[in-house]
Amino acid sequence: MYGIEFRNVTKRYGTDPDAPLAVKGISFEVPQGTLTTILGPSGCGKTTTLRMIAGLESPSAGTILMGGRDVTTLGPAERNVSMMFQSYALFPHMNVVENVGYGLRMSGVGRDAATARAREALRNVGLVGFDERLPSELSGGQQQRVALARALVLEPAVLLFDEPLSNLDARLRREMREEIRALQQRLKLTVAYVTHDQSEALAVSDQIIVMDQGLIAQRGTPQSLYEYPKTEFVAGFMGEAMLFPGTADAAGTVHLGPLRIAPRHAMAQGPVKVAVRPEAWQIGAPGAGLAARLAKAAYLGSLYEYTFETELGSIFVTSPDLAQVLAPGAEAGLSLAGHGVSVVQVS
Repeated sequence: MYGIEFRNVTKRYGTDPDAPLAVKGISFEVPQGTLTTILGPSGCGKTTTLRMIAGLESPSAGTILMGGRDVTTLGPAERNVSMMFQSYALFPHMNVVENVGYGLRMSGVGRDAATARAREALRNVGLVGFDERLPSELSGGQQQRVALARALVLEPAVLLFDEPLSNLDARLRREMREEIRALQQRLKLTVAYVTHDQSEALAVSDQIIVMDQGLIAQRGTPQSLYEYPKTEFVAGFMGEAMLFPGTADAAGTVHLGPLRIAPRHAMAQGPVKVAVRPEAWQIGAPGAGLAARLAKAAYLGSLYEYTFETELGSIFVTSPDLAQVLAPGAEAGLSLAGHGVSVVQVS
């Protein structure tokens, strides 16, 4: 039995049969007690998909099941789901414990019981002692935890996140994604999580569904999508890889300028696309590998970002080597590591 199941679900906005489809007949499963991230660029259909899980949008066609029960025509209140929004949506005039217990009170739970359950939910997210504070007295990360506690206190069968970390700074984002993942695993929650951030998806997910123009481009484990993309879109989207045209010869070896690559999958002879992530490039002495001239350099503390000009065009490279720093105009030879390189057949 799956926590969430989509069977050939389509969504068209409006009644005009010629109106464009936001979601185009997608099917997938979210196993109970796991976290699935729906990932993709703006306009790909990921938020529409999440809203259909929540019951905030009705599918134009297809079936949605939760725990084996058909919920396609049911509203949000009948689905036992909680949703955490990007904006947190806390009531400014209510203190923390009142915000967390609000949903329980609205569903008929007595004040004392609601307060006790709200305090337990706050303990789960590390906010003991914050009961009487107003949202305006909290940091962004603390407000995030209150919103998470308010979603958890209802003990939903399915917990939904819509871009939950986009309002936080980089350090808080990392802390909160770890917090969400730890809670999900400890409480064995079934979670659907929407983001456009690849690193966030890789960090929290059991399964990633990559969407493109209303369709599922690929789904699988974070490692399988990162290391074995099946299409040009997935190869370019996961890990911000650069795509280069190459050629596979009769023996299956891929030629990328002067470089030779042994792909992980068998390749038919003909044109291919090679996706190379910035960390896959190795910087060597001039005359070895791909001839390159450094155009730009930027220091980021833990690494350098370089842009090289080559016969393949501009190449973006990240290097953790802080001891031997290149200056603009320096000549180098670029080669490829065994990781961070994917080859896909051109369709």
